Amino acid sequence: MELGVTGSLLLAVFISLLLYITSWRRKIKRKNMPPGPAPWPLLGNMMQISAREMPQSLRKLSEKYGSVFTIYLANQPAVILAGYDCVREALVDQGKIFGARGSNTLGDMVFKGYGVILTNGERWKLLRRFSLSTLRNFGMGRKSIEERIQEEANYFAEELRKNGDAPVDPTPVLSQVVSNVICSVVYGKRFEYEDERFKTLLSLLKEAFTRMSSPWGLLLNIFPSLFSRLPGPHQKIFTNIDKLKVFVAERLADHQETLDINCPRDFIDCFLIKMNEEKDNPNTEFHFDNLFGTVIDIFFAGTETTSTTLKYGFNILLKYPEVQRKIQEELDQVIGQNRCPLLEDRLNLPYTDAVMHEIQRFADITPLALPHSTTEDTILRGHNIPKGSLVFPLLSSVHKDLKYFKNPKEFDPGHFLDENGRFKKNEAFLPFSIGKRSCLGESLARTEIFLILTTVLQKFHVKSDLTPRDIEITPQPQSNGSIPRTYKLYLTPR
Repeated sequence: MELGVTGSLLLAVFISLLLYITSWRRKIKRKNMPPGPAPWPLLGNMMQISAREMPQSLRKLSEKYGSVFTIYLANQPAVILAGYDCVREALVDQGKIFGARGSNTLGDMVFKGYGVILTNGERWKLLRRFSLSTLRNFGMGRKSIEERIQEEANYFAEELRKNGDAPVDPTPVLSQVVSNVICSVVYGKRFEYEDERFKTLLSLLKEAFTRMSSPWGLLLNIFPSLFSRLPGPHQKIFTNIDKLKVFVAERLADHQETLDINCPRDFIDCFLIKMNEEKDNPNTEFHFDNLFGTVIDIFFAGTETTSTTLKYGFNILLKYPEVQRKIQEELDQVIGQNRCPLLEDRLNLPYTDAVMHEIQRFADITPLALPHSTTEDTILRGHNIPKGSLVFPLLSSVHKDLKYFKNPKEFDPGHFLDENGRFKKNEAFLPFSIGKRSCLGESLARTEIFLILTTVLQKFHVKSDLTPRDIEITPQPQSNGSIPRTYKLYLTPR
């Protein structure tokens, strides 16, 4: 009797599961999404995609399914766009349709829908316009920011030289250099490298960024209801964000006490003035939650990404000493040793400019752009994409597109030089994405990368104890292609 009951229960479970799978597959077919690998119930395509090497997995899938294909993140379909032509057709030619920010569960859990990067509608328009205008007014791309970047580059060089000929990991100092540029705009001041508050801020940002891009962060984003309740290293994301919120609140209190509405010193002052102007507007977007979200957006967008690019850049110069030598020869011819490099010099430094672009292309530190969403039903390359679809531009496939880069897997400044050695733009250069949702801090980041590298190379040789053959410039394995390897370097005066 017990066996009979057990058998009946198992049969009922089996039939229920079979009916669920059948119904689920019919539901998928009705969605009429672009082709892609067959998903599993509940898990989607997570068994076919590596949580540790997702960009590489997606590039392989594009070879089989084409430039527009669908994967399932659990039960959530997501359209992947591969290759430059496809990404441009979506984000530029159909920019209005593909211009919304797609749902990012982890981002929504952390930022609660505030700030610039992860928002939509009027909030996004107002805060992006305000942020761009304010950053521009405080010198984004102007001489005042050039001087700040040059000063930080010199601090960076001197910090490394404290160790003499003993090689040192440049990662912590690079984070401090780049973050101090942002601090000068956002907080109106730079921090000493030994300042404990400053080191804590950078540690919190770095750890949050690393955990968000880790397999745990990926699983939290795909299965939020489950993993938000489970213990694990991903829980540090939430505790770190809470600590960052306290840090920003303390800076806000300091600014409120010393605010002069006729002479704003930085981004926070400008935001506070706007908050005061709209204090009687019940629908205002200028309040603390949006201030916090926007400030953290600027730090995330401008600190970790730029410092990581520079970390790749210096390692590449160690790997290819002939590239370093050619840059220094060009700097000597155009600038000499009597003044610092300026952003306007870039036009007369074609080889140096090409190397800077190739560093960003090769580093590929944002292999998968933040999610977009379609605002209406559309057709892309013959595929139906319904309104509200989650869309991911695979920027890694753009920077490895054979149609635009002859040696996509190799570091080759020739990708940005013509036959006469003049700088040549390459339209498939998209480290900051493209279209309405391109990176807010693109101008600042490009200025920092150029000025920091040239300011250091003008005065110093960058050296390693390893031979170039033993230096590895590919990303750390199992890191989703976004984390450079650890290495050491030292500087010697030229």
